[in-house]
Amino acid sequence: MREWLTYALYRIGAGAVGILPEFVVRRLGMFGGWLSWLWAKDRKTMAIRHMRRVLGPEADHAKVARAMFSAYGRYWAETFWFRPRRVEGVRRHITVTGGHHLARANAEGRPIVVALPHLGNWEMAASAASDLEVRVTAVAEALSNQRVLDWFLAFRASLDIDVLLAENGAATMKGLLQALKAGQLVALVSDRDLSGKGVEVEFFGEKTTLPGGPAALALRTGAVLLPVAAYFKRGRGHLVVIEDPLPLPPQGSRQDKVEALTQQLAYAFERLIRHEPPQWHLVQPNWPSDYDFVAAGPVDDSAPA
Repeated sequence: MREWLTYALYRIGAGAVGILPEFVVRRLGMFGGWLSWLWAKDRKTMAIRHMRRVLGPEADHAKVARAMFSAYGRYWAETFWFRPRRVEGVRRHITVTGGHHLARANAEGRPIVVALPHLGNWEMAASAASDLEVRVTAVAEALSNQRVLDWFLAFRASLDIDVLLAENGAATMKGLLQALKAGQLVALVSDRDLSGKGVEVEFFGEKTTLPGGPAALALRTGAVLLPVAAYFKRGRGHLVVIEDPLPLPPQGSRQDKVEALTQQLAYAFERLIRHEPPQWHLVQPNWPSDYDFVAAGPVDDSAPA
């Protein structure tokens, strides 16, 4: 019953938002995200911690973190508002820089792996492949609510994104390899290690782990590995930025190469995130010290961490 009720609330919300003009939806989403700051509690504190890493000790971390909540509200509002009939209209307001990297790899017949942080509306980055008529395969967490999961999968399918569920590491890797072999572009959101089995890197000056999948796929298949971000524009639309391909390490063991390439990716994510810090939607612990901080007990939500 609870699963059905949750699904019903999602669909009612999507139905209500879906009848509104896009500019109204965008502003309502940003305002709703801004308001959610009031009861965000631990997520608020974690956002402040992350902004301190990105911006350094002198910035107004709380102000930027609250803007992050506003941007995340826009992300959800756009998701609720989106319909298959709106695909072409959305794509007309997407600007792509660095698209020649995709075109060149596609022309050369090379597999393509795109790695993204949780920036802006990252799902809209799939449009960067649409002009090449290349379908995208991505990985997503399995949800306990099957109805909501099916709805999200249908949303991504409307953006020409096929989704593999991250339920079994070996099976997921096999599926990604098959997708690359079939000529599909693999897009992986890779700035958070959900498995806890990732590669240790330095990320914003502190050691943590990031998923090794993008590097492992590139090394195994010879794929072009492209760091990508999809930012919100100030008004309508999105900006997709595709950085130069990361060079594959020429020497070392396979593990050494995976570690070196994942570190390159971490540095690329730093560049992309610093371009628009408030659009980085990461409010969960992401460094070992974050978990230590949470374990220490109640915190003052108003104080910079």
